[in-house]
Amino acid sequence: MKKISFDEILNIYEYEKVREERKREIIELKKNRRVFLGDLVHLVFENRQTVWFQIQEMIRAERMVKDEEIMQEIEVYNELVPDKNQLSVTMFIEIPDEEERKRLLPKLVGIHDHLYLHIGNKHTVRAIADERSKEDYEYGKAAVVHFLKFNLTDQQVEDLKNLPLKLEINHPNYKAMADIPENVKAELIKDLES
Repeated sequence: MKKISFDEILNIYEYEKVREERKREIIELKKNRRVFLGDLVHLVFENRQTVWFQIQEMIRAERMVKDEEIMQEIEVYNELVPDKNQLSVTMFIEIPDEEERKRLLPKLVGIHDHLYLHIGNKHTVRAIADERSKEDYEYGKAAVVHFLKFNLTDQQVEDLKNLPLKLEINHPNYKAMADIPENVKAELIKDLES
């Protein structure tokens, strides 16, 4: 999948003109890219559109106008755009109550190392977290957001198109499994073919 380039990014003024429309589009798009795993975790599969929107929102929130700041933001978020035979996912741990969050996050350290994609009964692929997730172990509590990739072989990509898909978290303190719905699977196939 092609990475986001500088010339695709709108300046703050131009982005404000289209923001509401783009926001609605992304909300609709993410409905077909989201999977809930148990009560606390949900995953969003990222693509060029979701990453573009995130970059634009960060530029807007931080009021960035300098080219070098914008380029840095693009470089950071381009890591989320999947490469060939790759799926990119953002894992969110959602614990609204602050006291409950303080209690549970230390128990979920390393959750990012326990996410698996099952392609039928044929393949199990473990997600690989980005470098920032190692900080969980240093700080003794899980971050509420993790960026992960599933690296697939050509055969796994072909099988993914024809077999049922499941996601699993198999952490000592959090276990959950969910089927990937057909609408989400269709989006993943598009990602892998782009």
